[in-house]
Amino acid sequence: MKHVILCLLFFTLTTSFAQKKLKVIKATSTAVDIKDDNYPIRKNAWTVMPKEKLDVYTTSAKKVTFYTDQESISFNVDPKVGEYDFIILVNRTDTARTQVKYDVEAPSRRPVAYLDTLQKAGKYNLSDRREVPVFTYQSMDNPNLVRIRLNLKLDSVAGKGNELSKIFNLMHWVHNLIRHDGSSDNPTLKNAIELVKVCREQNRGVNCRMLATVLNECYLALGITSRYITCMPRETNFDDCHVINMVYSKDLSKWIWIDPTFDSYVMDEKGTLLGIKEVRERLIKGQPLVLNADANWNRTALQSKEYYLQTYMAKNLYRLETPVISQYDTETWTRGKEVSYVELLPLDGIVQGPQKRESSNPKTGVKFIHFKTNNPELFWTTPK
Repeated sequence: MKHVILCLLFFTLTTSFAQKKLKVIKATSTAVDIKDDNYPIRKNAWTVMPKEKLDVYTTSAKKVTFYTDQESISFNVDPKVGEYDFIILVNRTDTARTQVKYDVEAPSRRPVAYLDTLQKAGKYNLSDRREVPVFTYQSMDNPNLVRIRLNLKLDSVAGKGNELSKIFNLMHWVHNLIRHDGSSDNPTLKNAIELVKVCREQNRGVNCRMLATVLNECYLALGITSRYITCMPRETNFDDCHVINMVYSKDLSKWIWIDPTFDSYVMDEKGTLLGIKEVRERLIKGQPLVLNADANWNRTALQSKEYYLQTYMAKNLYRLETPVISQYDTETWTRGKEVSYVELLPLDGIVQGPQKRESSNPKTGVKFIHFKTNNPELFWTTPK
């Protein structure tokens, strides 16, 4: 009799659970972004762990939204209810049962005031004339760039409009073509054709560096001068930075900010397009900045000026680094290759030297040369 009662109780519980159908959101990456209340979205704030029986996210927020690389889900958190269960389905096979749990004692999710750190950054030194190589840009006549232009049909993508319309059309195209996945491993071959190919064949995304690489080569293939810039925090040991493009507009006679990851560009209060140098200066001085209204991440999450510029990029505009030669296949590591970079850092940067450092990777045989400068004029030099 006791055995029968236990069986009936088990049947009742399992039936009740089965009837409570949990919401499911899909993902192909284990990295998840989270937004609490009206605070900006926190990138890669959560890692999906299918092996956990129940992965609990505690919060004191009244509204929580999870963003995977595929979908999103929101909960209006009622303290009286307290718990909200759902499932994240990774690659259609791994099921991760997840719970949003209200806890009045949960720490605030408000982003760190990175802007304060940037605004306290030491000045540059315009008198710094230490050796820095001259930046060069591969000609659009290079056979590899010609192949990119034809293979990816870039003339059709760019359109027949003016220079700026071509610059923006290419940015939008790369942003929409390739999904951003900050936790993905870089493919072995890192050029525009191969990166587009692997993303299509494997239905995968790539990180911001690879997105900027693709866009950089597309610009060069159409004769548009471009470099990709690694934007880094003050710390030399970090787990997050961002890579965007600086593109020279001949019509405007200036560099402009182009970010394929967030499909973004930046203007002043009069609508004038700004470059990375100007955006950094305006953040430090507290001057007005305008982010394009449709700036977004993976076409799911619109970006705000407060998060994207005043938090995320304020953190990552402390130090800047770029390759000396802007060219095809810069970071595909083949034996015997030599790659040079220049880093621009303020006077109170943590590691000021050596001014020139050489190293080699024993596995790939690639030689790296890193230069440092405190002089922004040498870094932002106008292309000839």
